[in-house]
Amino acid sequence: MTNMNPSQSLKNDAKKVFREKGTCSHTFAYLLNREFGNNKAEEERATDPMAGGLMQKGHQCGMLWGASLGVGTEAYRRSQNKDDAIRLAIIATQKLLESFSKRTNTINCRDITHTNMDNFFGLTKYMIKTMLQGMNNSTCFNLAENWMPEAIQSAKEGLSQEQSGTTEKPLSCATEVAKKMGATEEEQTMVAGFAGGLGLSGNACGALSAAIWMNSLEWIKENPHKSAFKNKNAKATLKVFNTETNSELLCHNICQQKFKNIEEHTQFIKNGGCSKLIDTLSSVSNII
Repeated sequence: MTNMNPSQSLKNDAKKVFREKGTCSHTFAYLLNREFGNNKAEEERATDPMAGGLMQKGHQCGMLWGASLGVGTEAYRRSQNKDDAIRLAIIATQKLLESFSKRTNTINCRDITHTNMDNFFGLTKYMIKTMLQGMNNSTCFNLAENWMPEAIQSAKEGLSQEQSGTTEKPLSCATEVAKKMGATEEEQTMVAGFAGGLGLSGNACGALSAAIWMNSLEWIKENPHKSAFKNKNAKATLKVFNTETNSELLCHNICQQKFKNIEEHTQFIKNGGCSKLIDTLSSVSNII
């Protein structure tokens, strides 16, 4: 009998893993990590609040947030220093976004599910639809199975990119938040790809996602047997963020620009861009 390679094995197991983990974000953080031989069970669980397009707001699909965390983990392992790892994590996340968009023609959860999961009626409608389809044949489960091999291929391509000749220290808004919250260098790198609305795409705020992830990770350590999907720390983080931004979640609206490359984003952060928001988000852990 011919042994399957890891990618093929994970593709065949994508729906099974989805059923076990419960959220698309957790599923893809797990699958990408296992593909590269990394095991980060708590960190993977902490991605649960990103399902449904980040706290069920319908923005970037949770599969992308989870996959980005996975390539961030591997970028840290492959790189000689944190600067190289941050750059690599962002590049690999961009590759994931490109692959996902090519398959779905969108990166947003609401465009895929055609459901507003942010209210009781929308979520109930989606659950009923899923039950009628049969979980294994639902839109999200089929997408997970079909995109899995493409996600792995895109991740490998992104992580194999040679670094450009630039000597400028790359900055990620998400990494800056995590750093201020006491994250290790590995944790800072894991969220680096969230920068600029995930891979500099300008969508839902990456700094917010990093803060939600950090605070959810802390909650998980205190509640090892509970789902992190709607944990109180994540809710508190979003509440503080909404107060600060008047409930504006999109990066390109908050920053009043969309970043063309890592250097442009780096310069924005160096010049104090989003500094107040970064400070506010990083302080949430002190008031929970």
